[in-house]
Amino acid sequence: MNAPLKAVGNASNLQATMRSIGREARSAARILALAPAAQKNRALAAIAAAVRRLRSAILAANAEDVAEAKSAGATAAFLDRLTLDPKRIEAMAAGLDAVRKLKDPVGAVMASWRRPNGMRIERVRVPLGVVGVIYESRPNVTADAGALCLKAGNAVILRGGSESFRSTRAIHAALVEGLTEAILPAAAISLVPTRDRAAVGMMLAGLGGAIDVIVPRGGKDLVERVQTEARVPVFAHLEGVCHVYVDAAAKLSMAKRIVLNAKMRRTGVCGAAETLLVDRAGAAKLLKPLIAMLIDAGCEVRGDAAVQAVDARVKSASEADWSTEYLDAILTAGVVDGVDAAIAHIERYGSHHTDAIVTENRTAAEKFLREVDSAIVLHNASTQFADGGEFGFGGEIGIATGRLHARGPVGVEQLTSFKYRIRGNGQTRP
Repeated sequence: MNAPLKAVGNASNLQATMRSIGREARSAARILALAPAAQKNRALAAIAAAVRRLRSAILAANAEDVAEAKSAGATAAFLDRLTLDPKRIEAMAAGLDAVRKLKDPVGAVMASWRRPNGMRIERVRVPLGVVGVIYESRPNVTADAGALCLKAGNAVILRGGSESFRSTRAIHAALVEGLTEAILPAAAISLVPTRDRAAVGMMLAGLGGAIDVIVPRGGKDLVERVQTEARVPVFAHLEGVCHVYVDAAAKLSMAKRIVLNAKMRRTGVCGAAETLLVDRAGAAKLLKPLIAMLIDAGCEVRGDAAVQAVDARVKSASEADWSTEYLDAILTAGVVDGVDAAIAHIERYGSHHTDAIVTENRTAAEKFLREVDSAIVLHNASTQFADGGEFGFGGEIGIATGRLHARGPVGVEQLTSFKYRIRGNGQTRP
């Protein structure tokens, strides 16, 4: 898969290349579905070792990508997502080790029961088949997605962003080394060998039935395109308009820690808080210190009249601000009349991604956890825990906000489906 940094010939050649990738991935998926856990784990251990051994080559490739992105005027946030360093490469390798140590989901019996006629029925986890992952800027997704799909017995076709093309190829070389060492097909983790965007459209069409599900990782434009054009199922979220609601019964010290972390730990991740809601009944003690803390930390606050009244530095919030995913040090803040109003606000303006309540009132907390219709709902914890690694999944291939199959962080378990195994002793249906 060491193609040049340009499109693969003309359109017909690209079509043939992509169809070939699809066929080989489908064949590899059959082998992976039956591969024992020990063999998959050997591959993951070898991949982690290769990532560490090839660190210099990965860093050199990444330096070229970063230089090109800088010359093209990329933002600081974009460059941060793109840039690798020794610490991030070690984190990538450690993530591979973490996935290897997870229990193999394939073949796990989810439920079993015996029918009155004596038949024994089991629901058993099986791989999805071939997963297509389309992502932007973050080269570490190459290793994360490859490892998670491999552990779950799936083949994967990776299409990284054009900006990280060299980095992705260098990381993919380590993945192939590990697969080869474990005597698994290299096509188990395939990389689209071109920057040509037409390849994305071919993946969204399913590559002639080769792809079973698509996972997009990137900005709103990418996810919208995937959700609009895909002819196969999609695991995705469009936006992360995440809220923190601070109830009147919240402890100020805890609220300050959670709000600051939820917004400012990393502003460019999908679990970063974009809106702060404060209970009017507790605003006298809670609102001013929370707003001052955020602004003093370098966060721009756009608020309603009540929020503007406590700090002259607050800007006026527009109607559009309440439903905006900033992915930056900007936050919208407002005062609401209790937990019911907070839930209603989240339902109106949120994106069903991740929302949190801070309170010592258990009744309010349980109401929020029960009624907020988001993939992840937290009590007294930062929204930045919206991450498969923090859930103990060993990593994630993405976060899904849909209601079918996978919801929340998509880890190895969510990358499986199931089938029914039935054991009888001669039963026939009357």
